[in-house]
Parts: sequence; structure tokens; C-alpha cells
Amino acid sequence: MSFFPPARTITLDAALRDLREGTPKARALAAHALGDVGESPDKERAIAALIAALDDDRAEVRAEAAGSLGEIGDDAAVEALSRRLGDGDATVRQNAAIALGTLGNPKGFAPLAEALREGAADVRFQAATSLPEIDPAAAYEPLVAAIGDRDAKVVSAIALSLGAIRDGRAVGPLAGLLEHGDARVRFDAAYALAELGDARGRAALAAGLDVTDDPQRPWDAVTALEWLGAAEDAHAMARLLGRKKADPNSQIHAAGAVLRLAGKGGVPDADVASARATLLAGLALRKLPLRGLAVQELATAGGPWAVEPLTKLRGSRKGRGIEAEIADALRQIAERRPQGS
Repeated sequence: MSFFPPARTITLDAALRDLREGTPKARALAAHALGDVGESPDKERAIAALIAALDDDRAEVRAEAAGSLGEIGDDAAVEALSRRLGDGDATVRQNAAIALGTLGNPKGFAPLAEALREGAADVRFQAATSLPEIDPAAAYEPLVAAIGDRDAKVVSAIALSLGAIRDGRAVGPLAGLLEHGDARVRFDAAYALAELGDARGRAALAAGLDVTDDPQRPWDAVTALEWLGAAEDAHAMARLLGRKKADPNSQIHAAGAVLRLAGKGGVPDADVASARATLLAGLALRKLPLRGLAVQELATAGGPWAVEPLTKLRGSRKGRGIEAEIADALRQIAERRPQGS
């Protein structure tokens, strides 16, 4: 988390000077800029300056220093970053936790586990995400121990991390969250269960398709329902197609998922037809990212019926900028086409 856009061009010496002597804004900008030092011969100087900046009296400087130390990726910062997990500023705490996860050094594991047990809610949330980045297997126990956290956002982060580490022991604890009082927790537990191949959260995932105030949730619901992979999951996703208020990205994603699942059999012909129509209509949408997404879905879900529309798109103005993606989609469709058809 940064307070600034991408850093302006600045010499390392100037950044080091500003970090020592500048105004608070200049110090924060310098700390941000030093994150781009890369493998410069002066990398060690930058790291030392940023570690010192973790003790700056201004929170924005400490936060930028923590973020840059994570970007540089040097283990020399682990101890200093660990101390900042208890900083009085939320952004500093979060950036320190993110940086420790990015570094992946085992020495950062115990401080993050302690933060998950006893830290402020914001750092508990980030610790739940960062622990598996350091040691997925070891993260299981502290994550499960904290699954009853009083903050719903922390519980959601724990659920998602338990799904990501792919430890089958998590199925029981996650299933218990399907009765949680917070809808987001229920959904994230269902998503994690689907990642582990467990379908008990199917109803919560289907409900996520109906969410209109958070475009990410229907998208994630489609992803998880496709993991489950039954005809009933395809039918649930097909109901998303054609809804006027639904996120168009999720609708296109759902159409591709329906067609991929249709290959397993059992998906109603009406659902298949609706999915095909959605993807073909997507090729004509005004926004290039949506057209590109439709092409991407057709690459893995399209059949011979998609060849002519894709070829037409490639030769039109609307195909500009996605020519390579169209060519790849046509190639994949051709490779899937049965011999003699």
C-alpha cells in the first residue's frame, strides 16, 4: 500500500539525501523511489537507509520504507520489519506484514503468527495472508487456531488462505464457517472448500452470482463453481447470463465456464445456447477488454461455430489490439476440432 503513484526519476544519491534531510513528503517520496533500486551496486546503501527510515517519526515515511523493503526483497530487513508489525499506524503495520510475506524468510513466520494471535485487526488480516507465503504447511495450525477471530474480514482472510494452502484437514473448519453470520465469510469459506474439492458451499457460491455491488464476487463464484464442475453448477452459472445488472466480465467468464462443463455432459441445451450467444455477443462489445475476455474464453471453450465470428473480428477495427489473442483462440479451436469435422 503506497501513498504515491509510480516514482518519478530520481538519482539514488538524491533519494538518500531526501530521506535523511527532506520534508516529510520528500522523505516519503524518497522511500518510495528507493523501492526501484533493483540490483544496483548501491542496493545495500538503499536497504540500510530504508531500514533506518522504519524509525522515522512520520507514519507515511515508515509505510513507504516498509513497502520498498518488500519490493527490494532483501532478508536483511526481516528483523526491522517484524518490529513494525506493532506500529501505531495501520498502514505501516500492513505494509510490514505484506513485505514479510513477500520476502518469504522463515524468520518472519513467528512474528506474523504472533500478530495473527494478538495484533490489531488490520495486521491480523494481513498476517493471515502473509503466513502461507512463507511456509504453507506450517501456516495451517496458526490459521485454524485463529478461525474464530471476532473480526469477519480476518476470518475471511483465514478461510481463503486455508483454501490456498490445499491442506485437506481444513475442510472441517471451513465447513463450520458456512453457518457464519457474515455473508462474505460464508462465501469465502465456500470458495476455499471448492478449492479443496468440497461441494458443501455450493449454495453460498450460487448466491454469490447474484451480488451486484461487488463485481469480484460473481467472478469468483464462477471460478469456484467451475472447480466443482457438475451440471448443476453450469446451470447455476447460466442463470447469470443475460441479466441486465450483472457484471459483464463475470457473464463472459460464466459463459466460458458453462461451455467447458458442457463437454462433460448433462448441461441443458438451452444453457449451452445461452453461453454461446453471450460469448459471440461479447466479440461486438464496445470496450476492448470485454472483447478480449470473450476471445480468451472462446480459446478454451469455443468450437467450430466460433471460427467465422473470430475470423471476422480479426479483420475488423474492433479486432485491433487483440490480433494475437484471436489467432491463438483460432489455433486452440482448430486443435480441439475432431478429425474430419
